[in-house]
Amino acid sequence: MGKRIKKLKNVRLHREGTDTLVYGLTTFVAIALILWFYVDNKIPFWSFVVVFGVIYSIVVNFFRCPKRYFDGETEKVVVAPADGKVVVIEEVFEDEYFHDKRLMISIFMSLFNVHANWFPVDGKVKFVHHQNGNYHKAWLPKASEENEHADVMLETPEGTEVLCRQIAGAVARRIVTYAKPEEDCYIDEHLGFIKFGSRVDVYLPLGTEVCVKMGQATTGNRTIIARLK
Repeated sequence: MGKRIKKLKNVRLHREGTDTLVYGLTTFVAIALILWFYVDNKIPFWSFVVVFGVIYSIVVNFFRCPKRYFDGETEKVVVAPADGKVVVIEEVFEDEYFHDKRLMISIFMSLFNVHANWFPVDGKVKFVHHQNGNYHKAWLPKASEENEHADVMLETPEGTEVLCRQIAGAVARRIVTYAKPEEDCYIDEHLGFIKFGSRVDVYLPLGTEVCVKMGQATTGNRTIIARLK
C-alpha cells in the first residue's frame, strides 16, 4: 500500500493532557501560595506539596507520549494497539458487524500505562462508530459490549477486516478517536487516546496466529500480538 508514513513528532507529553496538566499546575501554585503566605504553621504547606506532587507526577506519567516506530515488515502483522496486559484471548461471536465468530485479543491499560492508542494494522479505515454505554471495570468480560466504546473498522491491503474497539472503564470516561472513515492508516500512527484506566479489544479472523499469551505485558506499536493468514 505504498510507502509507510511515519509521523515524526518529538513529543514528550500527549496533547490530550495539556489542559489537565496546565489547570492542575495552576491550582497547585495557587493553593501553595495561599498556604505559604496566610498560614503560619508550615506543616499544611509541606504536606500539600508532597501529596499533590505525587499525584501530579502520576498524571504526568499517564500523559507521556513516547515516540515509537515498529521495526520490521508490517505485511499481515498485527501490533498491540496499546500498552498494558493481555486479559482476553478467545473466540467470540461478534454479532454487531461480522455476525460470526472472531478471535478477540484484549489489552487492559492500568493507570500507569501510556494511554495513547496505535493502529494495529496497515490499511484503510472503513468506518468509525461511537456507542454510549455503562462504565463497568474495564477488565470485566461485559465491558466489551456494555461499556461506552468507539469501534474502528480497518481493512488491510489484502482485504482482511480488523475491528479495533476502544473501551471506557470505571475511571476512564473520555475516548478520543483520531481515525477518520476512508483514510489510509498505518502502523506507527495514533488511532486515538483514552483518558485513565481502560481497555482496547482487537477482533481478528479465525485462524489468525496468536503471538501473545494471557497476562503478557504489551508495548503499543512494538509488540506483535498476531499474524494474519
